[in-house]
Amino acid sequence: MNLEQLRRAGVSDRRTRRLCGPGGPWRRLHPGVVLLRNTAPTRQQLLHAALVRYGPRVVITGADALLAHGVKCPPAGEIQLLVPEHCRVGACQGVRAARTARMPDPVLVDGLPFAPPARATLDLARTEPDPARIRHLLTLPLYWGLCDRQELLTELGSGSQRGTAAVRKVLRELDEGPIQAHGLATRVLEMARLPPPAWDVTICDRRGRRIGEADAWWDEIGLAWQYRCGPGPGGGFSHLALAATGIVLVRCTVRQLRNVAREVAGELALAFDEASRTPRPRVRAVPMRSIGDAA
Repeated sequence: MNLEQLRRAGVSDRRTRRLCGPGGPWRRLHPGVVLLRNTAPTRQQLLHAALVRYGPRVVITGADALLAHGVKCPPAGEIQLLVPEHCRVGACQGVRAARTARMPDPVLVDGLPFAPPARATLDLARTEPDPARIRHLLTLPLYWGLCDRQELLTELGSGSQRGTAAVRKVLRELDEGPIQAHGLATRVLEMARLPPPAWDVTICDRRGRRIGEADAWWDEIGLAWQYRCGPGPGGGFSHLALAATGIVLVRCTVRQLRNVAREVAGELALAFDEASRTPRPRVRAVPMRSIGDAA
């Protein structure tokens, strides 16, 4: 609550200072912004306080915006705000306010204005000096299906180019296909309520000879899932060799993950039950390669 609202409620500035003093029941969060309790503020309360401090036209961006869009990206550190270019910006503890001529159309979540996913991601990535961390941040909206690589490139090209070299380099090298597919597959598993598998493995016989690949693998029961079906380096028939070993195999396409996710989840759940009732095949799995790191 700001001081003007308190005055209208009949609370004088002097009384407010006393209530916010040592041992008082209120807490001052920013100049002119008061929390009507003396407990540690929640992140949501801090967001509201930042909006009260900087005015109604600001937009929340960065990690808080990604979290509001459903990304598992716990915000830490400063709140990032976008402020219209003509506004004066004063320093405020715990808040990083950036003036911009390109104010995005906000997305309202629980009454708070957040930047769209692509803008929020890039605003966060541009503050990172570590290329590995930049890559991780850029995979988040792809993994959660909020935008694609081209949208990120378009957004990046539309704004100031200062400080974008590292982000641009990572974006050029980023392969979005496996990241998006893995994100879709993870959400299908959440629907199926299955235990976590090993991702991207090569299935071998006991002597170490390759039989085929699995995008997901439940080792204890011998269940394999291929969701990027199609010819690969080892040919287009490895699924037949896998099935011949006694492995219970589920196959689908990325399109099916996107369009008929519940049907795929149901098929996986049935296959898991079947594999649990049958003897485990005499095979072993070894890691094939790394996949998107947004999980």
